Amino acid sequence: MSDKQKQIDAHNQAMSEFIGMANTMVNDKGFDMKLVSAALMAASGVYATFTAAGNEGFLAPNGIDRVADMYKKNLAYIQQRKKEELEAKGLEAKPVTETDPPAGSNES
Repeated sequence: MSDKQKQIDAHNQAMSEFIGMANTMVNDKGFDMKLVSAALMAASGVYATFTAAGNEGFLAPNGIDRVADMYKKNLAYIQQRKKEELEAKGLEAKPVTETDPPAGSNES
């Protein structure tokens, strides 16, 4: 197995563990899903800052822009993959906005 494949596998395992922890917080501990999502994003921001600047530093405005751009590109990639996954299953891939009610809810 190549080093790149090992890195991809490690990334996917870490991501799955974070999602599993988030699901446990929602399903077993009763946390609100949106709260958990916001907390994961905040934790990621804290860790990204630590990775770039350590415990004694912080990001300058251009560093914030670089991290935000990485998040934006990653999210766009994730959404493209999700769309392709849905289409491969023969489902209609329809984008959802934040103002749309969650799937399966009775909100309208």
